[in-house]
Amino acid sequence: MDTSPEYPVFKEISLEDASFFNDVFREYPLGISELTFTNLFMWRNYYRFIWTLWDGFLCIMAHHPRYQPFFLPPVGDTTTQLKKQIRACIMHLRGLGFNGAVQRVPEALVAQHFCSDHEFEAVLDRDNADYVYLCEDLIKLPGNRYHRKKNQISHFKKSYTFQYHALTPELVPQCLALQTHWCDLKHCDLVPSLSGEEKAIHEALANIGSLTFQGGTIVMDGTIEAFTLGEALSQDTAVIHVEKANPAFEGLYQVLNQMFMEHACASFTYVNREQDLGEEGLRQAKQSYLPHHLINKYTLRLKP
Repeated sequence: MDTSPEYPVFKEISLEDASFFNDVFREYPLGISELTFTNLFMWRNYYRFIWTLWDGFLCIMAHHPRYQPFFLPPVGDTTTQLKKQIRACIMHLRGLGFNGAVQRVPEALVAQHFCSDHEFEAVLDRDNADYVYLCEDLIKLPGNRYHRKKNQISHFKKSYTFQYHALTPELVPQCLALQTHWCDLKHCDLVPSLSGEEKAIHEALANIGSLTFQGGTIVMDGTIEAFTLGEALSQDTAVIHVEKANPAFEGLYQVLNQMFMEHACASFTYVNREQDLGEEGLRQAKQSYLPHHLINKYTLRLKP
């Protein structure tokens, strides 16, 4: 049964929408980390996503109470009516009394449609730029560029006994236990973004049988001390949504990254490791892996 709403009707994201969203993203890939069903579903309660079909476009609106509501870039045939649709999304938000904006618009769309536009203002959102790497580089860590990473991995392997296992439903409770421990260490209850991430991870793991992601784990002395979740973003690109490791073990993140790349992502050319969100430590960590390129994103508004 078709449950797709049509504008002006919106609905919340649910598991029954997975097939439709996946089909749309496959037909009209925008290449940004936000636009997979897994990502939208796991974060749906944090951002309070709602969606509608609007003149041939899949339009997704976020109305988290801590932020001004915004639309993600409309997904559809961008060769026709894209400006009209983005204008309509902005006007919809203005009609609700907000300063309307479409956020996370990839640079390629901005360059193609809005570079010299006199109606729209495009503002770079550096904190949400996606980091994209060559999978082969993250597996082989070639040359002196990755000398420190190789040393960290070598030290870990010499210091600890461990096993890599693909994530299965039976391992979910241990992953949740690690996430709880990680949040206790990081005081997630005091940081809204970390608290939101914790809930998002719970949503993903609780629905492992219904979502399309794969996962990997590192087991030490019978206990999961690291896990990661990722999936296909496009035919040639994987995306990593989650990566968690017990910070007590130096080199564990590096081992997890390399082994998941080798076991789950070797068939892809690229891997998108999402944003740094403007956090300096996260930015340094992502830059230390020497990205092949960034996917810059912009916020589009109508000029005054």
